[in-house]
Amino acid sequence: MKLPELRIGDLVAKIPIIQGGMGVGVSRSKLAGAVAKEGGIGIISTAQIGFDEPDFETNTKEANLRSLEKHIKEAKKISNNGIIGINIMSVTNFYKENVKKAIECGIDLIISGAGLPKELPKLVEGTKVKIAPIISSARGAGLMIKLWAKHNHVPDMIVVEGPEAGGHLGFSMEELKEKKSIFDIAKEVVEKVKEFEQQFHKKIPVVVAGGIFNGKDIAKCLKLGASGVQIASRFVATEECDADIKFKEAYVNAKEEDIQIVKSPVGMPGRAIRNEFIEKVEKEPIKPEKCLGCIKTCNPTTTPYCITKALINSVTGNLKEGLIFCGSNVSRIDKIVTVKELIKELVTEAEMCYN
Repeated sequence: MKLPELRIGDLVAKIPIIQGGMGVGVSRSKLAGAVAKEGGIGIISTAQIGFDEPDFETNTKEANLRSLEKHIKEAKKISNNGIIGINIMSVTNFYKENVKKAIECGIDLIISGAGLPKELPKLVEGTKVKIAPIISSARGAGLMIKLWAKHNHVPDMIVVEGPEAGGHLGFSMEELKEKKSIFDIAKEVVEKVKEFEQQFHKKIPVVVAGGIFNGKDIAKCLKLGASGVQIASRFVATEECDADIKFKEAYVNAKEEDIQIVKSPVGMPGRAIRNEFIEKVEKEPIKPEKCLGCIKTCNPTTTPYCITKALINSVTGNLKEGLIFCGSNVSRIDKIVTVKELIKELVTEAEMCYN
């Protein structure tokens, strides 16, 4: 059976797949543009997006804003004006400035997590830009809907991210040990959101993220009542992914036993591929040479290492000195393909299972 379109208000994606935002620099214009061109929704990560600008270390804020504008415009061009969004962490420094720049540049969708994006409704007021919080439970969904409703903006979409996701996780170490299924969480969120859809007379699509790997997973989410899925790790192993080839090969070569939960300097657990860098910082902290002001919650005097520097190293191919964030299913990835090939594979299998 043909998969339904993903409708977010007046935005309509031909296929119900959102490519997850991955920073630093893993999902920029090349990847996001390619996904949107194929009928999905491409997401650019704003996290230190200007890392390769010549003045990044001396003029970080402006370098990031300049790069964000460049990549939004380029993604739109690549996608033939397809649907392009950004993923921005609410704990990011210069949050308002990044959101405003994205709106100026014609962004379609803003997905925001890593804390409570309380000010987002006000920032998009008077625009057609769609906004979606990332939550990790039905309770979280209810809280965010009520919070935004106070600002006269019910979420245009909800992204529910489970514990199998890559990068920073919205769960405590104790919660991660419980290993609750994303499908169980998604079912609870869908039911909770239905209550608010009736209350506000508005469709609030639920998109499921974190450990979604293949077409079977997509079909299962749709059968649970979700409107779509968000997939990140699978899109790293594509020719169009913005990361260095060595980063992509680390995904292809990863084994199940290589994946571990690390404690990030910003105070959240994260999932990564174990490598020389992780082994090194476990033994002795690497004092940052300079604070690049990425996250409000990071204290440069006590941090075991600079998360920005570690992620820049990995995305540019310096894996020995880099942190390689990944999803829980990374060991199942065995080759690098094009975005077109990956989406065709996902859609074909999903349609076979969706009946």
